[in-house]
Amino acid sequence: MVTVHRGSNWKIAVYAREHGIPHFHIEGPDFRCSVAIATLDLIVGNVPPNILGEARWWARKNRALLTARWLELNA
Repeated sequence: MVTVHRGSNWKIAVYAREHGIPHFHIEGPDFRCSVAIATLDLIVGNVPPNILGEARWWARKNRALLTARWLELNA
């Protein structure tokens, strides 16, 4: 797992040996979800709406980094 960004009480992480479409995880103390890198759509899980918004804002600006990390860990 590579943490690529930290919010106040949550983080964005990319995992190795993942399956499916390129995605990242938003994780916090009481939630975890997967989000598609290309579309920023929620794939599975739950996350508070305000945190999903913050994470999508960051991911939109850092999509190339997320894609590179996913490809590096899942080659």
